[in-house]
Amino acid sequence: MQSEEIEIRSLHLIEELEEVRELESKIWGGDDSVPTHQTITAVKNGGLVLGAYINQELIGFQYSFPGFNGTSVYLCSHILATDEQFRNKKIGEKLKLAQREEARKLGYSLITWTYDPLQSVNGYLNIAKLGGVCSTYIENCYGEMDDLLNNGMPSDRFLVEWHINSEGGATSSTHEVELDVLLEKSVIQWEVNEEGLPIPSRTNVLQSEQQETAYVPIPKAFQAIKEADSEAALKWRMVTRDIFLGMFQKGWKVTGFHKNSVQGIPVNFYVLTK
Repeated sequence: MQSEEIEIRSLHLIEELEEVRELESKIWGGDDSVPTHQTITAVKNGGLVLGAYINQELIGFQYSFPGFNGTSVYLCSHILATDEQFRNKKIGEKLKLAQREEARKLGYSLITWTYDPLQSVNGYLNIAKLGGVCSTYIENCYGEMDDLLNNGMPSDRFLVEWHINSEGGATSSTHEVELDVLLEKSVIQWEVNEEGLPIPSRTNVLQSEQQETAYVPIPKAFQAIKEADSEAALKWRMVTRDIFLGMFQKGWKVTGFHKNSVQGIPVNFYVLTK
C-alpha cells in the first residue's frame, strides 16, 4: 500500500458519519458507538470528524468536539480508530496531523485527549511522534468498560496536551539516552515469568531531589498480557498508577517516549522531566 492511496478528509454528511459509526461498532462493539446525531451536531458546532479512505473505503476515523475549562477553548479529541487489517501503516499519525491542520483553521491552539498509558503504540505516537505532553493521570477515567479492548481493567488514562502551534516531536533527550542508562535508572524493575511475560517486581526511589529526568517502563505488548494473565496486567496498572500519580504531584511531566527495539527487553520507557 502506497501512502498516496490514503485520502484524509473532513466529514460533514450524515451518510459519511453513519459509515464512521459502523466502523466504530466493528472495532469496539456496537453498544457504545457514538450516535450519528451526536457527531453531526459536533461537526456543525466547532467539532471535527476526519475519515481515512483507501479506494473510497473508510478504514479509519477521528472524532473531536470543542472543550472549555472555564478560561479557554480547546479541541477535545475523543476517538481515533483504524480498521484492524490496516493497522501499523501510520494511518493514525496521518489522521492526527490532518486534525492539527483542520484545528488550526478553526482557530484552536490546543488539542487534548486521553489514552491508556500502558498501550505502547499510543504512547509512541502521542508523545514521541506528535510531541504531546502529560502531567495529569485520571484513575478509572471511564469507569468499568466492557468493550472489546478494555474489558476487565480499570480505565486509567493519561490526559495529553498537544500545543499545535509548537512544531516538533518529543524532546531530543528521548533519543539520546543509552539503553543501559534506561535500565539502570528505571523507576520500575521487572522479572519475566514462566510464560515470558514481564511482571513488575519492585520500584526504585529517585536518586535525589536534584534529579531532573526519570524513566518509567511499560510493557511493549500490554494487550497480550491482558489476554494471557489478567493478574499480571492488573499489577502493571496499579504499580504504574502509583508511580505516575506520585510523580505528577511532585511536579514531573511526561515529555518523551523511548521505543526500545531490543527483542529480549519487553518494555518501552516514558521519559519524565521536571
